[in-house]
Amino acid sequence: MANEGAILELRAAQPSFDESGMAPVPIDLRLMPGDCAVVECRDSARATLFADLCCGMISLASGNVQFMGLDWAELRDRQFYALRGRIGRITRRGSWLDLFGTHQNIILQQLHHTTRPTADVVADAMALGLAFGFPGLPVTSPGHLSAADLARAACVRAFLGRPDLLVLEDISDVLPADAAVAFLEAITAARDRGAAVIWFVRHAATWADYRSAVNVHLRLLDEGLFPVRGV
Repeated sequence: MANEGAILELRAAQPSFDESGMAPVPIDLRLMPGDCAVVECRDSARATLFADLCCGMISLASGNVQFMGLDWAELRDRQFYALRGRIGRITRRGSWLDLFGTHQNIILQQLHHTTRPTADVVADAMALGLAFGFPGLPVTSPGHLSAADLARAACVRAFLGRPDLLVLEDISDVLPADAAVAFLEAITAARDRGAAVIWFVRHAATWADYRSAVNVHLRLLDEGLFPVRGV
């Protein structure tokens, strides 16, 4: 059954400056199923903090952030982690664990935050890996992969598990050109099944091929989040 309410909603969400370093200004944002919000932000660190805010990882001085109608601040640990399992995320900082093979890094989030059978998770990861240009899931540790292959792996991990929300930081500078079409196709497929997307970009060229499909265009500055007209 499709979700009829907002996937993500920030209601006058003012980050705690002492804990996050983000500007203490209220932010409003509402994303419905199928929405794709492109957020222009040349500062990668600022984009990461805002992504953390959307994922319930930044303390608020006031206001609230809701995902699937639930306030992050009111959730117990079990609920919090269950909801985190419904978010697919690409981060600039990578967040890879060299103690495990890359294939284990890719499926770990799904195994930890969901109750899906391991065989199903692996099968889905394999299919995504092929789509993004891998001959199979890489088993070597992330530290032994090239930046391009780490970018492919980040895409596989983010789109794995049919997430309800995709939070995609800009890795266009390292994502191989042959994976760009798969990236856009994966975004479209997610939206078609009712997911919402936040896609951070640093340059207009990054999303030029998808511009006609974007329905929310924003700019993230130190002073806050602002709509951009003319999409």
